Amino acid sequence: MFGTLADAAAGLEGARNLGLRVIIDVVPNHTSNEHPWFKAALAAVPGSRERSLYIFRDGKGANGDEPPNNWICCFGPEVEGSGWERVIEADGKPGQWYLHTFAVEQPDLEWRSPDVLGQFDDILRFWFDRGVDGIRVDAAPAIGKEPDLRDADYGGDLRFMTLDWVGNPHWDVDEVHDVFRRWRAVADTYDGDRVFVAEAVVSSAERLSNYLRPDEMHSAFNFPYMKSAWDAAALGTVIDATLDQFVPIGAPATWVMASHDEVRLVTRYGRKTTSSAHFADGQGEISDPVLGTRRARAGALLTLALPGGAYIYQGEELGLPQVDDLPDEVIQDPVFKRTNGETRGRDGCRVPLPWSGEQPPFGFSPDGVQTWLPQPAGWSSLTVEKELADPNSTLSLHRRALQIRHDHPGLQTEAFAWRDSAAGVLDFERGDSFRCVVNIAGAPSAPDGSTQVLLSSAPIEDGKRPADSTAWLGTS
Repeated sequence: MFGTLADAAAGLEGARNLGLRVIIDVVPNHTSNEHPWFKAALAAVPGSRERSLYIFRDGKGANGDEPPNNWICCFGPEVEGSGWERVIEADGKPGQWYLHTFAVEQPDLEWRSPDVLGQFDDILRFWFDRGVDGIRVDAAPAIGKEPDLRDADYGGDLRFMTLDWVGNPHWDVDEVHDVFRRWRAVADTYDGDRVFVAEAVVSSAERLSNYLRPDEMHSAFNFPYMKSAWDAAALGTVIDATLDQFVPIGAPATWVMASHDEVRLVTRYGRKTTSSAHFADGQGEISDPVLGTRRARAGALLTLALPGGAYIYQGEELGLPQVDDLPDEVIQDPVFKRTNGETRGRDGCRVPLPWSGEQPPFGFSPDGVQTWLPQPAGWSSLTVEKELADPNSTLSLHRRALQIRHDHPGLQTEAFAWRDSAAGVLDFERGDSFRCVVNIAGAPSAPDGSTQVLLSSAPIEDGKRPADSTAWLGTS
């Protein structure tokens, strides 16, 4: 469905010819329920080696009719939100339960199994041998579970709020780090650079830094920054906490404002609720696309001015909005089904990119072939083709910012220092020749006449920086 190993080899070679490196996604927490391992586990008896690859347990109650514990599923209620699914055994009777932290079709692997550990050593080598430069580790904190399977204390909130979980028995358990040390040892046997990037949504910058110790992951996504409100005080606090935790351990800070799990910035920043702790936050709120676009452009320049690594989710460089009106019949996110349609899910930020032309599929697929999620007809002004031709487009802004980020000496260092600023303004320097000013306050601010504007997310109005704008300044 997705191509062959020959296609993968061609893609890797093409990337190398362009001077690019390739990081692939590996999902270690679970397999598909159609995977041969899981099919063998279902066919085997309780206590078998086949079942030991997964987390199978007997149920509670007189007939084992109740889940083994109260652990919840990420995607909402189906069996009262349980993360457990009961199987039918070979004799046709209900039997054990298996854990699925995510969709019911995604059974969790048992990471205490030597077989699982060994299989994943081989998986890493398989891809490194083919020239992959790094691996993004999906849901890294999920793979560790406390062996006694004690009930979790969710504080009465049965949503999957991992940013709030402290001491949870099935998320961010300390044993996960033994696995990642093992992975790092595998990667270090290869010549050249191999990088691990952890997707780790955990409760604090301190917990995140545990994944970045010298013998574990090289980098990790910064979710508190991504989920922060468009608010100067909130963003400043997250920036400080990130640098305070990452710099002392020698790990690069990372900055990302959007992902495949979040409402697109143009829509989210145009709403009253600009923070995001859960993918249903702000659902149903009216969004102002003009305000959202203005803030998203300002946020892009803030992100690209900070020291460390920056990630841009596909489509944010075009200023794409969330597609909130996808027909029910095309939605594929499992959360939509599991909540009986109450939560729309994440498909609205996953609609394929518009590349060229005046109507769908906008060059993403052959004319007349609808994309797997339908594109809005109104995206004709947001195609790559159109935005490349417009010097004021969001794409042009990103391209200029990336060029300056690559060339400017102030952005080649880890130097960072706050300047005194008014409430609602973030003002910092990178070295002695670069300054970034983010005006999140409602009122325009007067620029310092001693600086040169290198780039601005919005035009200067009457000699003042407008609200919800970012300016990059040269200070030499």
